[in-house]
Amino acid sequence: MVGKYKVITLCGSTRFKEQFIREQKRLTLEGNIVISVGLFGHSGDSEVFTEGVKTMLDDMHKRKIDMADEIFVINVDGYIGSSTRSEIEYATATGKKVNYLC
Repeated sequence: MVGKYKVITLCGSTRFKEQFIREQKRLTLEGNIVISVGLFGHSGDSEVFTEGVKTMLDDMHKRKIDMADEIFVINVDGYIGSSTRSEIEYATATGKKVNYLC
């Protein structure tokens, strides 16, 4: 918590850009501080696939989970890829609550 606000990190495949934006807005309006991804590699941000960038972003997202009280998984139609699965495992191992879109 930061003050009276819960901190939530969004996790999920970056192919679901619209759902990330929708959930960020909804959770913010509910009074949460929301941390999201910086780039949407599967939705057009090609910089993600530059050498070393994906590794950096994956590590950075784990640090975002460290800063959060919980994570919210954007799992459209139940889809959870390997990076998201790793983030869920990390969040669970560090005692974070895990909530799901579906």
